[in-house]
Amino acid sequence: MINRVVLTGRLTKDVEVRYTQSGVAVGSFNLAVQRPFKDANGERESDFINAVIWRKAAENFANFTGKGALVAIEGRLQTRN
Repeated sequence: MINRVVLTGRLTKDVEVRYTQSGVAVGSFNLAVQRPFKDANGERESDFINAVIWRKAAENFANFTGKGALVAIEGRLQTRN
């Protein structure tokens, strides 16, 4: 099975980096992704996607991006309970 997702959107706030007890970096952020079509009022709607990034990539992502930055991410889709 293939579980691959590519999203392009803007960060709604700065990336929040935390560290696990073993010292692994974990970054959390929200991505606002516009839908490709307009609604009945002629406006575009957005979906707000919660995302998590791990290890050195999390630290780099937090250092080089900020609120409102246009980013493209690639990863896998996973739901949480």
